[in-house]
Amino acid sequence: MDKVKSYTANDHDTIAALALLAEQLQNSDNGNGLVFTFYGCDHNGILIDAFLQENFSGKAIIGGSSSGGLMTENGFWDKDTVGLLVLEDKAGEYGVADGVFDDNPEKLAEKVLMQALDSCNCTGQLPELIWLYQTPGHEEAVMRGLRNIVGDHCPIMGGTAADNDVSGQWHLLGPSGALSNGLVIAVMFPSSPIGFAFQGGYEPSGPQGTVTGIGYHRAGESGVVTDGAGRDVLTIDGAPAAEVYNRWANNAIASKLDGGSILAETTMYPIAINTGDIDGVGQYLLIHPESVSPQGGLRTFRELETGMRIHAMRGDRQQLVARAGRVADHAKRNLELEHKTISGAIMIYCGGCKLAVGDDISEVARTVGLTLGGTPFIGCFTFGEQGYLLDKNVHGNLMISAVVFGK
Repeated sequence: MDKVKSYTANDHDTIAALALLAEQLQNSDNGNGLVFTFYGCDHNGILIDAFLQENFSGKAIIGGSSSGGLMTENGFWDKDTVGLLVLEDKAGEYGVADGVFDDNPEKLAEKVLMQALDSCNCTGQLPELIWLYQTPGHEEAVMRGLRNIVGDHCPIMGGTAADNDVSGQWHLLGPSGALSNGLVIAVMFPSSPIGFAFQGGYEPSGPQGTVTGIGYHRAGESGVVTDGAGRDVLTIDGAPAAEVYNRWANNAIASKLDGGSILAETTMYPIAINTGDIDGVGQYLLIHPESVSPQGGLRTFRELETGMRIHAMRGDRQQLVARAGRVADHAKRNLELEHKTISGAIMIYCGGCKLAVGDDISEVARTVGLTLGGTPFIGCFTFGEQGYLLDKNVHGNLMISAVVFGK
């Protein structure tokens, strides 16, 4: 890796923010590499795309909107910010492709991955890492599609684009420009090793149960109706899911049992799947309940299946603040011994966790910056996280990930 550098510009007007970035980029290298870009959802993605294509025509570009701001080695930046992390790596190969979601997101993911490999003349090769950004709703199907090609032999990291209030104002940036519905996939063949980590910051609180009913939903073009998997959990242990969850969460949603959004109430009380143990310590894939249906079901940001055992979890504000630094440190320790010095990093911190820590998000950024020793990094706030957990590529919620690039 030749060089990694972050750039930020803060202005509510997109043109003004890009003018500030242009001043910083006067001596930038437009050779081979990758550009990550994140920004508040109120910014104009079309203008940002045009700017990036003009200034980084030789590099792969991936990114999109982030919930309420972003973070770098210089701290937390609010929703008016446009941020970049630029990787310059003449000896590496980086490809990117995108697509708009249709009736078969699994097949679309396969197609976009192959196009990303083709774009950097690496057809048929296994990347060091796949990094993706997508709009909400099809994360499980996308992961299935990618795993159809690479299995779990290649880590898949990334996130789900976000806005400030879950109103659907999220968007992406890829080779086709700004997208409001779809996914962007980057494949990385860096010249230096990478380290990565994917963790949650919550602990089991004790209660657990079995998913016994899932709401009917249509599956793809076939129109087949299935109740085996989905995001609307009807019953847990045969009882209404929302009522069971409310008991687990200390009556956190007692006023919403007839229906409604419960995002804020459930941030400290997610549910989870136990994915296995490391040194006797359970590893949990977190799931964020987002609303109660009029029928008393519990709608989530991740698919569940009938028969799954789920666990009640609890969070602590200070633990969520500290966890991001620990994830960054874990990613550093995963680098090969001779490459412990890092050149840069990309972080994902769930937008729900950001909501939970409130004003302490500045401390999250500071902690990551200290852990990385002032190395350039960029971090975004997402509505879903994808990562490599116990040797398997998965989608979860309320998770934190880090990818670090060795020198």
